Amino acid sequence: MPSSDIAFSPAVKAVQAVRGSREIYARMEARDGFPTAATDELADFLAEVDTAYLATATADGQPYAQHRGGRRGFIRLIDSKTLGFADYRGNRQYVTTGNLAENDRAFLFLMDYAHRRRIKIWGRAWVSQDPAVIAELMPEDYRAKPEQAILFRIEAWDANCPQHIPQKFDADDIATAVARLEDRIAALEAENAALRSRIGEPR
Repeated sequence: MPSSDIAFSPAVKAVQAVRGSREIYARMEARDGFPTAATDELADFLAEVDTAYLATATADGQPYAQHRGGRRGFIRLIDSKTLGFADYRGNRQYVTTGNLAENDRAFLFLMDYAHRRRIKIWGRAWVSQDPAVIAELMPEDYRAKPEQAILFRIEAWDANCPQHIPQKFDADDIATAVARLEDRIAALEAENAALRSRIGEPR
């Protein structure tokens, strides 16, 4: 069974056939399907991720998506098949935690707006309250109270094309770029003033 069957159910394949894309994806499935373990591409992507959406569902299929964020790289690659992150105390609704208690199917949606990239990860997730696991996944000096850890077993993942992704930049990155420009402008103004003084022109 192709790994892409995790997303391409018979109903999905039927729609692809009607809409004319089934042949394209059938060729992909005949080659390798979706990756089923982390690669350097995924590891590099995770190292830059500071925001993610984790989707779960109840036992009867009611879906739920929750934002998770932190410092860049807060989602750690534990091994080639396992991801994990510290889960911080929030509004204490525990919808994701409750869903995972009865249905371990989960999905991670990761966006990189600056470079217009996105990665989708299907798998199985579970909650750990092991203090050692939480401590291992907790970013150093991050001001949040970890309540538990979420561990995620990769079953398949896929990187999408950049079509229709709006390009957006992180505020910290913009601030850093502006600070560099301001420093450069200040240096050029000082150099200009020194040159004008040397040739006797008014500043």
